[in-house]
Amino acid sequence: MKPRYSKSLYDITPLTKEEVEKLASKLSPEAYRVTQHAGTEPPFCGGLLKEKGAGIYACVVCGLPLFRSEQKFDSGTGWPSFFDVFDPDHLEKLPDHSYGMIRTEIRCARCGAHLGHVFDDGPRPTGLRYCLNSAALRFLSASSELPPESRPVEPKVAYFAGGCFWGIEHWFQLGPGVLDAVSGYMQGHVPNPTYEQVCSGTTGHAETVKVVYDPRRLSYRRLLEAFFEMHDPTQVGGQGPDIGEQYRSGIWYVDEEQRREAEAFLAEKRLDPKYQKRPIVTQLEKAKTFYPAEEYHQNYIERTGRRCHGRNPWQ
Repeated sequence: MKPRYSKSLYDITPLTKEEVEKLASKLSPEAYRVTQHAGTEPPFCGGLLKEKGAGIYACVVCGLPLFRSEQKFDSGTGWPSFFDVFDPDHLEKLPDHSYGMIRTEIRCARCGAHLGHVFDDGPRPTGLRYCLNSAALRFLSASSELPPESRPVEPKVAYFAGGCFWGIEHWFQLGPGVLDAVSGYMQGHVPNPTYEQVCSGTTGHAETVKVVYDPRRLSYRRLLEAFFEMHDPTQVGGQGPDIGEQYRSGIWYVDEEQRREAEAFLAEKRLDPKYQKRPIVTQLEKAKTFYPAEEYHQNYIERTGRRCHGRNPWQ
């Protein structure tokens, strides 16, 4: 399964049944009943009902942030209530027809834990009331450091040039752990170049793809390997039928760690018999300013259905 990320850059890839069972085994009996068997705690009995501190309310099972303290209000119902969510991507909403009623159940998007229900009788500006079980939540004070499971992804960036950026962008977008891939121009000497200027061959830029990735799920080494699989690193001054310096092969490193890893990778590949007759010509340079390409170049393969050079390196 390709990892999923929320708009606020949290890893919300659904946990496996085994992973959920392992986490749930550490819960109190009440928290287990509520989250794993869709239980409901008695009103006015939950430990977080009167919590007024600043912080975040996270899933008690997996730690995914669900609500902020400033979104909480006293609904008078006897359960912790919120008028908005930390991130809509962090919740799943499901129809609930139990007890002869029609309600909307809310669950944690990452572990599937039952949390409570949402109703349309809340205050402005949303008009919603997220009615939660205290036993399904863990309060994380703003004065304390967030535990690892409650922190967003700390993405890293890498830059690759391998011919027409349409295809390179497309193949990188399929990578497990890739949050974004953007087409653009790099390594030239003209600020804010246009596509027409780059195509003229006078700006020094190369069509480049900026890859934003989750280092916990995808290593820089794996990106290098994928890059070599999706293009021909032996072709001078172009890629396939696209000829010109703007289509050259290049790795643009952002720090010394990337430089060392890329150098070692290229040295290793140059010893491969595959590259003895046709040597590798991929350039390795410190990354200069990245200029995003025009909007019509972004997600070009997905939008048009056209094919481009390269092959899927993730299969």
